[in-house]
Amino acid sequence: MLNREILQKSLKLLGDILESEQTEPLNLVVCGGSALLYCEYVYRTTKDVDVVGIGYGEKNIGASRPLPEILKKVSLRIARDLGLDENWLNCGPSDLMQEGLPEGYLERAKTEKFGSKLMIHFLDRYDQIHLKVYACVDSGPGRHLDDLRVLKPTDAEMESAARWTMKQDPSDDFREILFDMLRKIGHGTVADKLQK
Repeated sequence: MLNREILQKSLKLLGDILESEQTEPLNLVVCGGSALLYCEYVYRTTKDVDVVGIGYGEKNIGASRPLPEILKKVSLRIARDLGLDENWLNCGPSDLMQEGLPEGYLERAKTEKFGSKLMIHFLDRYDQIHLKVYACVDSGPGRHLDDLRVLKPTDAEMESAARWTMKQDPSDDFREILFDMLRKIGHGTVADKLQK
């Protein structure tokens, strides 16, 4: 599991190795527990670093699947060196880039450089709320709902997040689960508004 210290150490090592390998510069967009942890929105551990987007120029970011071979190779080396899961760096949520992340996500992100070859954009609280709402509906509450509660979204933020998630999955079943979840977590007025 990654705490903030191990997370920082692994990302610094990733940047150092990419620099020593003289790779082209990489820009990663990171979401989920590791971004929440890095930005100190939550104080729990996480099992991995979810790379939702990747680019080779600061504004040229697309889906992260598949990860570049050099990134896979270096992350496996770090996994062995630090005793991490071999998939500690993964592109699990990459499909979310198909419909696009919330507008303005890159400008809101906390951007950190790890050497000259690695820049990471950690998604902001506002954008994380959107992804957490989607994750709660798509894969069930659990830690996603726990994180959402810690982020304390306003009704306006929940409405924006709900509208974004319905673009990701426009099915009637998804909408019903979404509206039910909103009511259960105290945002029934948002559900009522969206159902009109």
